[in-house]
Amino acid sequence: MADIFDDLAAEYRRLDAVLESLSPEQWSRPSDAEGWTVADVVLHLVQTEEVITDPSIGEGTAFLASAETVDGMAADMVAAERGISPPDLLARWRKAAFATPDALRAHPPGTRLSWVRTSLSPRTLATTRLAEHWAHALDITVPLGIDHPDTARIRHIAWLAHRTLPYAFSVEGLPDASVFCDLTAPDGTRWTFGDPSAPSRVTGPASDFCRVGARRLAPGRSGLTAEGPHGADALRVLRNYAA
Repeated sequence: MADIFDDLAAEYRRLDAVLESLSPEQWSRPSDAEGWTVADVVLHLVQTEEVITDPSIGEGTAFLASAETVDGMAADMVAAERGISPPDLLARWRKAAFATPDALRAHPPGTRLSWVRTSLSPRTLATTRLAEHWAHALDITVPLGIDHPDTARIRHIAWLAHRTLPYAFSVEGLPDASVFCDLTAPDGTRWTFGDPSAPSRVTGPASDFCRVGARRLAPGRSGLTAEGPHGADALRVLRNYAA
């Protein structure tokens, strides 16, 4: 795959172009993130990006208590700061986001950084940031009717979804299972993840796979096919983010 830090920076630049084009009225429109406006979505991205350059991230521990939910924490954080003007919000997001790729790249090999449920390597954290910005860009562009086609950068997201299947199975109380994924990229090329001899597999469009993992598309409405004893469960529990 291409360098994750370079691709993360490219994803930020792409979202920046979208945000810069929005009218004041569009910032106040409902997004596809339930209960949030477009401005709320950007505020959420701001708040999570600002953690990246906080010195405490180097402690390498989870910063969310086990009894808390990620969604609940995010909702509380947005509610506490809601009402920032779009120009100020955009400036704040740019400051945080554009500093993130280099900040993550600067950590030495072997570093473990604090994140929601566990510690992550800088490269994996960069991948989660790309996944979150990609998903929330959809929350903004889809209801506003803005064209935002997928790029080859979603390969990082597909990798993350497959890589974290053991976590997704555990969240649902299911035993871990080997699942092979054979996906078609936006340009028609083939991306594969896992052991081809695995008894279970998922095949179909990578774009749908990433959307199912982001909970933006129901498996049954996707173009994905699940085979084997655990294929359907894999699609049901798939996620690109922490629970």
